[in-house]
Amino acid sequence: MSVIVLHNPRCRKSREAVHYLEEKSVAFETRLYLEDKLEVEALQVILEQLQMSAFDLVCKTEQVYKDQVKGKDLGEDALIKLMVDHPKLIERPIIIKGDKAVVGRPKELIDTIL
Repeated sequence: MSVIVLHNPRCRKSREAVHYLEEKSVAFETRLYLEDKLEVEALQVILEQLQMSAFDLVCKTEQVYKDQVKGKDLGEDALIKLMVDHPKLIERPIIIKGDKAVVGRPKELIDTIL
């Protein structure tokens, strides 16, 4: 079963996760989700795999969070749309294997789906 990493090479935690998988000799493919943006339906599936709400997957350190999310009462669909439109809002890295996924923070959480 293949492993997919939703990866942002500029993010230290994302780079750590990729390095962690390489150290464990796990074959994986990366998806640079800032360039190869997710569709709404794909993000909904990932949220189901993560067993998380959209709000829990929002990266709260990004400026777009502070500008467009913080202090607002946005529903699930609105948050998903914002994450699709502004993929920096998506917490990273996300590691997917089969029907399971995990946010690799800390990187040891990756072991829960390998």
